[in-house]
Amino acid sequence: MVVERDLRATEGKSRHDIGREEFVKRIWSWRERYGSRILEQLKVMGCSLDWERLVFTMEPKYSRAVIEAFVRLYQEGLIYRDRRLINWCVSCRTALSDLEVEHDEGAQGELWEFAYPLADGTGEVVVATTRPETMLGDTAVAVHPDDPRHKAKIGKMIRHPFAARMFPVIADPILVDPKFGTGAVKVTPAHDLNDFECGQRHKLGFISIFDEKGVVTSEGGQFAGLDRFEARKQVKAKLKDLGLERGGKPHVHAIGHCQRCHTVVEPMLSTQWFVKMEPLAKPAIEAVAQGKTRFVPESWSKTYFHWMNNIRDWCISRQLWWGHRIPAWYCGSCAGITVERTTPRACRHCGGANLKQDEDVLDTWFSSWLWPFATLGWPDETRDLRTFYPTSVMETGYDILFFWVARMMMAGLHFMKKVPFRTVYLHTMVTDEKGDKMSKVKGNTIDPLEVAQKHGADPLRFALAWMTTQAAQGKNIKFSLSQVEDARRFANKIWNATRFALMNLTDYNADQFADRTAEDPDKVEFDLPERWILSRVQRTSEEINRALDDFKIAEAAQGLYHFIWNDICDWYIELAKTRLQDPSKAAERWKIQGALVTALDVAMRLLHPFMPFLTEEIWQQLPKAEGSPQSIMITLYPIPDPRYVDDASEASMALVQKVVTTIRMLRTEKNVPSIERPRVILNVADDYKKTILDGYRRLVLEQAKLGDLLVRRTGEAPGGPVVTGLAGDVEVILVLEAPADSAAERAKLDKERAKLDKDRDHLANKLTNPQFLERAPAAVLEKDRARLAEIEAALTRLDATLKGL
Repeated sequence: MVVERDLRATEGKSRHDIGREEFVKRIWSWRERYGSRILEQLKVMGCSLDWERLVFTMEPKYSRAVIEAFVRLYQEGLIYRDRRLINWCVSCRTALSDLEVEHDEGAQGELWEFAYPLADGTGEVVVATTRPETMLGDTAVAVHPDDPRHKAKIGKMIRHPFAARMFPVIADPILVDPKFGTGAVKVTPAHDLNDFECGQRHKLGFISIFDEKGVVTSEGGQFAGLDRFEARKQVKAKLKDLGLERGGKPHVHAIGHCQRCHTVVEPMLSTQWFVKMEPLAKPAIEAVAQGKTRFVPESWSKTYFHWMNNIRDWCISRQLWWGHRIPAWYCGSCAGITVERTTPRACRHCGGANLKQDEDVLDTWFSSWLWPFATLGWPDETRDLRTFYPTSVMETGYDILFFWVARMMMAGLHFMKKVPFRTVYLHTMVTDEKGDKMSKVKGNTIDPLEVAQKHGADPLRFALAWMTTQAAQGKNIKFSLSQVEDARRFANKIWNATRFALMNLTDYNADQFADRTAEDPDKVEFDLPERWILSRVQRTSEEINRALDDFKIAEAAQGLYHFIWNDICDWYIELAKTRLQDPSKAAERWKIQGALVTALDVAMRLLHPFMPFLTEEIWQQLPKAEGSPQSIMITLYPIPDPRYVDDASEASMALVQKVVTTIRMLRTEKNVPSIERPRVILNVADDYKKTILDGYRRLVLEQAKLGDLLVRRTGEAPGGPVVTGLAGDVEVILVLEAPADSAAERAKLDKERAKLDKDRDHLANKLTNPQFLERAPAAVLEKDRARLAEIEAALTRLDATLKGL
């Protein structure tokens, strides 16, 4: 399609103008040029692939598999040739399968009525249609047998107003809905699927009125030679002249378009090759029903079953020049068909040598449905086939669930007797910024090479992973370069953080750290920041592994982003800075260094599938124990080490972080310069929090840049200007040098109180809901109850502060 479009644009010619041989030569040239570009894109994007296994469906080995599949199915009676109604594209001049027709469900059209006079002069039958031109091929008018309006007309004849022929009024309860339109339906068996089936039931005539270009044939009489849409206008005008027009009205209906070129599809009678699908679909339905193959998201199973249970025979022949040519030869002597794996010397029916191969090629999906095993050497019983079939996960877009996935299921079960994959992960579509699907035909694709050159391959990869959040909500992804830029800033953050770390690791001994922590990490006596970050490393490893196992790609990307940006860069590196440069902490230096290297090492390995280039570069520079792998690609993907999980340290650090964050917020709010070291008073609700904040007051002093910190159970605010805030249920009082605006302070605290009230009501309602109490895990209930108690305590403190104001 793309090559023909270019040919038309540059030379003003179609493929028919230059002939089959020249056109196929140009397609091969296009394939060589753009096929290699696709491979270059994959490499630039960092796809880790076995390039020695590159397969192209038109290669001789693969073509052999395609021919083998066709011959076997033909011999088994599952492939046949027949004259049937098919979807025809008048632009591409080829048959289309049902799946290659895209339906515009909201198309605006006209439901136009006209009358057919009865031949005996006793009246007329009014019919309604959206395609008046097809009346040139009508061979009956159908009515419902129980419709009192038309009962007396059944069996009568109609004289066609433009052709020297008559046809009957027939009764058909299947085709006709008496409640729709006039209750009478014009029947064009050669140009409508429902009419085709009606024609078969009643043994009607089948009159084809269009040729392959959509032009009216001689069967159209005075309208012969007209394009189908021009014929529509002239047929309407002629019927009006004859006094047979009965009016029209706007009508919304579905119009089928060719998936390749978007031309309106024409149902036409044609002799084509078909695959019987029902016998192949049954085992594929059972395989999913029995759980041998599962879909992610699971909701696609319902769609799969609906399509498979209503499947029609597949038209596999195409009147195109690019593809696998059908291995069928027609005998000029006896008209018999010979289907063989190689070119036959004689007709298998009469022995004659006057044979001509079918000009048509196979639907591209006929070769693709063999992919899981044809790529591994089938039909030969190869070692690769025994080793790698079936595969574990099939990842593709939901838009080709039927084109490809369902057909691979059928082919795999038929030829290999096993499902081709255990899990099918269906991703959503990445569209352009307008929401239109990207395609080579539309020319709206984004070249990843250009994006990677400007922003980097890693940011592009990470942004795409992050954007799948929209996919989890069932939406298509509108590709946004701004998100790629955000990911680039994330990459820069990682790079800068690592530079700081490496500057402080020149004297670090990785083997020594490994030896000292090999048996029992508790004996090392890490300080709180190290216990916390090492626990967060394990927690994050668990979360990322679980998200990836569940195919929650965006959740994994976001979890890594927050762990690296917040936990490592914003907190742990800041906590490590002052202590690594503190001579009094020399004895603890190796512990801080070890925790820092561990956090970065695990973070890089977790992040590697998302950002392979950056992580490899950083990992290579990190200190490593002797005997470590040569590349991050062949290290083990991190799994949590329960020895380092420390709930108490995470809770303690969370409290310190809340307090520091609140102090920073208050400083910003009151424009307290960073060089100033103000005094802060913390009023805490219990001895446990007091113990923690007293114990780690140095961390609070350093991170909040304070001159003095007082932690107490309760007490009045000191005289003079202050500003207050809440860190959970801890009241934070920042002592100011200049007077504070009490009205502004009250407004701020009122707003904070309103939010706490809302949160309290929400939690209280949850915790009094019997259904929630019955279904929620114990850990969730415990967390919500603790949060409610914290909010109640915070409200009490807030009320006291407001009273003081």
